[in-house]
Amino acid sequence: MTENFVRAGLAARWRDPALLRRNVDVIVVLTAASLPWSTSATGILGALLFIATLVTFDPRDFLQSLKRPISALPLALVLLAIVGTLWSDAAWGARLYAISPTAKLLMLPLLFYHFERSERGHWVFNAFLISCALLMCVSWVVAFYPGLTMKPSGNSRGIFVKDYIDQSQEFTLCAVALAYPILQFLRAGRKRPALLLGLVAFGLVANMVFVIVARVTFITLPVLLAVFAAQHLKWRTTLLLAVSGIVLALLGWAASPELQWRTSTLAKEYKLYMEKGEATSIGLRFEYWRKSLGFVAEAPVIGHGTGSTRGLFERTVQGTEAMASGQVIGNPHNQTLNVAVQWGLVGVIVLYAMWIVHLLLFRGEGLVAWIGLTVVLQNILSSLFNSHLFDFHSGWMYVLGAGVAGGMMLRARGSERNASSEG
Repeated sequence: MTENFVRAGLAARWRDPALLRRNVDVIVVLTAASLPWSTSATGILGALLFIATLVTFDPRDFLQSLKRPISALPLALVLLAIVGTLWSDAAWGARLYAISPTAKLLMLPLLFYHFERSERGHWVFNAFLISCALLMCVSWVVAFYPGLTMKPSGNSRGIFVKDYIDQSQEFTLCAVALAYPILQFLRAGRKRPALLLGLVAFGLVANMVFVIVARVTFITLPVLLAVFAAQHLKWRTTLLLAVSGIVLALLGWAASPELQWRTSTLAKEYKLYMEKGEATSIGLRFEYWRKSLGFVAEAPVIGHGTGSTRGLFERTVQGTEAMASGQVIGNPHNQTLNVAVQWGLVGVIVLYAMWIVHLLLFRGEGLVAWIGLTVVLQNILSSLFNSHLFDFHSGWMYVLGAGVAGGMMLRARGSERNASSEG
């Protein structure tokens, strides 16, 4: 009898909705914390998260939530990738493989729904910030002691795991997101927490200045800071900070061999591509974009189908692998072109509609709104030069950041509506 009572108690506890939601919260926290360090861990936790969230949901309520554009449009993009296999001429293995970059978008409706009901969304943001701060410290150590890196020899300086593009994305997001709480603490006269967060933000930016940085950061960081200034600062303060920022940027460039090298290679790579057709970093992007625009012109409405990109590039190969025109790739390094080549104007409309409704979701004041806005804007800007919505690391940054922040925004607005109706 006692044994049956214990079993019944455990079963009831397992079915407890509050406990199940807490378990999902923990998995999301672990996923966010693992993202800067391990692709494998993030993938495993992401799959576990998908299953765990489904267990906690009320089916009728969740299906009702899918009618919202913020949830319906990510699903539409995944559905388009699946349906797009029907008119692709790629091998079926390539078609099915090309669906996988969109699969992570299935988590967005689940996260919106879950964090509309959970009070622990801030756990996720704290876990990601702490994880990135630790990675920043390790990056400084590896910069001075390269032998400690987990990467093969000859890889980028200051990189412990993954690559410098992923690391720059993380550090940029955290540094810009911290601008809001730092400003609020200063306005409230709380100098110690403002100083602590300011030191973290400074360390992240300094790492990108003096250790290693992705060139896309030259665009995303200034634009994100400009948006922050426009939203939260007076024009005189903005002007003063802009002048100070330009001066500091010039001083940083003069003191940083890393920045000097990154900027000096831009013109050199472009010249080598234009004059000799060499496969430089910039030259390859121009070549990918030029060819992709031609592919889009061939099938402008519904594209060439899921997984067709590599085959199209193989068809246009000219010269050797040392030449930009001789490269074959399945990703044109631009999110819009990646979608347009496979699914045409229909896909581009769905993509931009999703970005727009997610931007609109984060209208308003508050830290959560600023984090969500930063996540979406960074993805849009960096997707000019990479397919960052479909890339594993940047795609998961978008899904976790927009999904958690979006759910928290929905929760806050629901609470406001309830309060006003009761009043």
